[in-house]
Amino acid sequence: MKYLDEFRAREPVQRCAAEIRRVVTRPWTLMEVCGGQTHSIVKHSLEALLPPDISLIHGPGCPVCVTPVDMLDKAHQIAADPRVIFCTFGDMLRVPGSTTDLFGVKARGADVRIVYSPLDVLEIAAANPDREVVFFAVGFETTAPANAMAVYQAKLRKLGNVSMLVSHVLVPPAIAAILSSSTNRVQGFLAAGHVCAIMGTREYIPLAQQYRVPIVVTGFEPLDILQGVLMCVRQLEQGRHEVENQYSRVVAEAGNNHAKGMIAEVFTVVERGWRGIGSIPASGLGLSDAYRDFDALKRFHVEESNPADVGECISGEVLQGIRKPNQCPAFGTRCTPEHPLGATMVSSEGACAAYYHYRSPTPT
Repeated sequence: MKYLDEFRAREPVQRCAAEIRRVVTRPWTLMEVCGGQTHSIVKHSLEALLPPDISLIHGPGCPVCVTPVDMLDKAHQIAADPRVIFCTFGDMLRVPGSTTDLFGVKARGADVRIVYSPLDVLEIAAANPDREVVFFAVGFETTAPANAMAVYQAKLRKLGNVSMLVSHVLVPPAIAAILSSSTNRVQGFLAAGHVCAIMGTREYIPLAQQYRVPIVVTGFEPLDILQGVLMCVRQLEQGRHEVENQYSRVVAEAGNNHAKGMIAEVFTVVERGWRGIGSIPASGLGLSDAYRDFDALKRFHVEESNPADVGECISGEVLQGIRKPNQCPAFGTRCTPEHPLGATMVSSEGACAAYYHYRSPTPT
């Protein structure tokens, strides 16, 4: 398959790894932002191909994982309302809130449904005019255009029984929060290629300049990631801090203007809470005034809460790159995909799930 097999082929992967070993002269710590990249790194044992001087740590690049507990609690309250058909993507069903998850809410009689597109919600609403249909809109910039289109179409079709519980987050402010932290040890970033396919690369330039770190927009196959590492290491070795695009076969500098236009039409930038990181100003999307009638938090009475993250779960430290999943005492024993303590073990892009499926539980 074009742009797939050739980015998994053994020889170019080995050549790229050899070039990294040739170029590096000192220790460097890099963070891959995206959970999809983390899974590729762990699944293909890419760290074993790198010299010991290169450390890869995992960032907050899983939107399911960074959704805070208080937002999950709000989702559970809304879903439990007997008037509501609560729609979500499947990866949110088993993410634990303070006391339960959406599976638990459904088991107690709530009408919780999996959808495969936010546009499916409109058809459910049209078929159930006597019910309130709520969609749990979670994601980075990647999924924001489709969710915006669903709200836009709901307004055009005058579907008054549709609303969204929005928990969209934005990547650049999270990178800034990590770089500003007193615990930061990241010297370069592999940015998420699919996010940049929507938003482009320009918004990363101020970050690279302000914090003097290289940022390389990177794809998801083994060769993509190793090329991204190589580009990042070359910059570090040469004392440069620029934004470069390894994923040029998908990502344009300006991004997708049509998708960005739809986001700008429906959403506005807001402060957003992140699991494990806390509240970050201007790091999320919420519905704009023109679409506020579709905001589930304005339509339903939801009690505010300030819950702490779950017990012994160290997902907050994992999401910040402070610790790795197999450094958690509960990893693989008290915390598994079947019985998760935190979101990073639930999500298909979670770092803990990647380590569970592809690595030994022995800490490294």
